[in-house]
Amino acid sequence: MRLARKILSQPEHLVAAGLLDHERLDEVKEVAREYALTLTPDLAELMHPADAHDPIVRQFIPTKAELEHSPDESSDPIGDEVHSALAGIVHRYPDRVLLTPVHVCAAYCRFCFRRQVVGRRRALSANQLRAALAYIRGQQEVWEVILSGGDPLVLSARRVAAIMQALAAVDHVRVIRVHTRVPVAAPRRINPELVRALRSSGKATYVVLHANHARELSNNARAACARLIDAGIPMLSQTVLLRGINDDAHTLGALMRILVETRIKPYYLHHPDLARGTAHWRTEIEQGQELMRTLRGRFSGLCQPTYVLDIPGGHGKSPIGPSYIKDMGQLNGNAQYEIEDYTGMRHIYPRGNCRPD
Repeated sequence: MRLARKILSQPEHLVAAGLLDHERLDEVKEVAREYALTLTPDLAELMHPADAHDPIVRQFIPTKAELEHSPDESSDPIGDEVHSALAGIVHRYPDRVLLTPVHVCAAYCRFCFRRQVVGRRRALSANQLRAALAYIRGQQEVWEVILSGGDPLVLSARRVAAIMQALAAVDHVRVIRVHTRVPVAAPRRINPELVRALRSSGKATYVVLHANHARELSNNARAACARLIDAGIPMLSQTVLLRGINDDAHTLGALMRILVETRIKPYYLHHPDLARGTAHWRTEIEQGQELMRTLRGRFSGLCQPTYVLDIPGGHGKSPIGPSYIKDMGQLNGNAQYEIEDYTGMRHIYPRGNCRPD
């Protein structure tokens, strides 16, 4: 649908744009008092509001289910605070640091694990950013800096370039990874100036696109990604497994294929975090594992993300995909493994069949 090209940031804006029934206005106002609401014109134009199952509508238009909080859910479901040395820094793993220069996004996903923070806090102050960069300079083991937030690509090209150049001056930082939704939510922001800013560090720079459904990869979004890739910036993807959005093999596989066709390597499939008000999005882990089994062998190896869960409490990500190997112990006097192929057939493989030193 074609809409006036303006940011929609109030429930009343959604009603005026035909994206929300007036009968639901009070419900969405209540949600918006607790969690940020912003929708870009590019996303709005992808929506089919008459379809109750539209995957773009469901990801970005609030529902009253977000107000239902379970005891297992948390305002900090992956333990950022445990590993936050100072404002803007999360140092969870020895060789990499998360730098969050801004807590604003182009649009707000209704399943966000930082939903208690994003849209409420703004950018780091100049002093906070200087302190965060000083921390990175002082941590010699840090090989990679991950820019996240919020979404770092909502910042101006000038500010992005300043951060990239500051990181360029840190010799032990060799890789910069930028996580973003902007090529999908606001593809026109990926202009030559912003691309130059991302390349300005001279470091190995990767951009990780967050996309959950093939329809998000519009022509404009794919063109935005091409501007980055053609400039020599490799792209990866991350996807959240969402009930009713991508929790079947056909839909998930279609997304992975269009990502690969766009020259983006699928990286992570995240099991949804235990963020407050997100229970209606979560599937069982066993369902995610079965999806990964279905993708394996039926879709190219390029289309295989790693299925991961971020352990609550700040313990980091662990792969939780299916296992295809089973130790069978001794069979007929020989140690054996049983290996499952992509069709479900099982095969015996001899254990300890390497040549001794």
